[in-house]
Amino acid sequence: MTDTHVWKLTDEEIVALVQRVFQPRPSEKTLAILTDLPHRADTDHADWQWRRQAVVTWARQLDARREKTGWSPSLVVYRNVGANNADLPNTAWTVPAAVWRSQPLTGTVEEMEESQAEPFAGILGRHPIHIACTEFSATAPLKLAARQYNIRAATMPGFTASMIPALRLDYTEINRRVFLLKELLDRAEKAEFVFVVDADKEYRLTLDLRFRTAHASGGLLPESGTAGNLPSGEAYIVPYEGEKPGETSRSAGELPVQIGDDIVIHRIENNRSIAVLGDNAAARDEAEHLKREPAYGNMSELGLGVLGELGVEPVGELLLDEKLGLHIAFGRSDHFGGQVGAAQFSGPEAVIHLDRVYVPSMQPRIRVRRVDLLMDDGCVQPLIRDDEYVVGFT
Repeated sequence: MTDTHVWKLTDEEIVALVQRVFQPRPSEKTLAILTDLPHRADTDHADWQWRRQAVVTWARQLDARREKTGWSPSLVVYRNVGANNADLPNTAWTVPAAVWRSQPLTGTVEEMEESQAEPFAGILGRHPIHIACTEFSATAPLKLAARQYNIRAATMPGFTASMIPALRLDYTEINRRVFLLKELLDRAEKAEFVFVVDADKEYRLTLDLRFRTAHASGGLLPESGTAGNLPSGEAYIVPYEGEKPGETSRSAGELPVQIGDDIVIHRIENNRSIAVLGDNAAARDEAEHLKREPAYGNMSELGLGVLGELGVEPVGELLLDEKLGLHIAFGRSDHFGGQVGAAQFSGPEAVIHLDRVYVPSMQPRIRVRRVDLLMDDGCVQPLIRDDEYVVGFT
């Protein structure tokens, strides 16, 4: 394969990808490719433009093979929601096939005719399979929609050409590793972390994993009612958020985060960040964000990615980067079965689910000295030592 082909999918590869990820049934004849549009040209950028061209290319490739596969693709565009994992807009546009077969995709929302928009719910309901390649993550709302409309959706927020090689990985092996980690998280009652900043200062955190079931995102979505990222490769769980009467969350401690060159420390109690420590610009910004949006402080995910051990490097987009190793997220959790959703934020534009990824190449001042799982039988399962898994994948 030449370098030119590394960064694009061939006709055979896009068909094989749909077949592998969704395993379409004979009755499933339609699939929708979704993408969001910038409001105006001055909010656009090169990666977003590439993404719009990519979805047109994929639609054309699938359309060219429709007699062989039986799948009829639709191309759907919608106004971007301005934040990752915010609710989708009420309406969207189905681009006429005669347009996308022969023309570039419309650049901005300003160029669309509002009178031609249709209810998004109707679009979702009439397509059993969806591929959402978007600027802002649609994972949270599409997880909810998948259950509501009994559909399947692969979400690709921030997808770039540099991620295409990750679509060619051995997802059978990825699935095996992901399900091994999921089974451990299912049995764990808590996770205990020791972080080291600048090879000197230790910080300890406990995340309460009681009353929760973990999720596996291994890049395969054969069952209706499911949605997940692509590329993929993680097991994840929502820490207990204290919703049971008389049973507070035991998540507590201090979580260091490197933002740019700065270190900020989140002080955690009852699964919430209650204070931000640090005398730097990043700490002040985090503290202001927490004050403005208390729901942002929710510890919404403990994620365990597996792609780093398979040689994948960060590309600067969380869609792929979080799959490299340990990550802990702030904010929205209802799309994973948690309690914090859009209603807990001040408005749609404020809704956020933000992952902090703990691999040395992304937070070089922070090391993960140790992660242990306390299992339901009282045993301690070592999980990570000095940034590397010790659970024995091989």
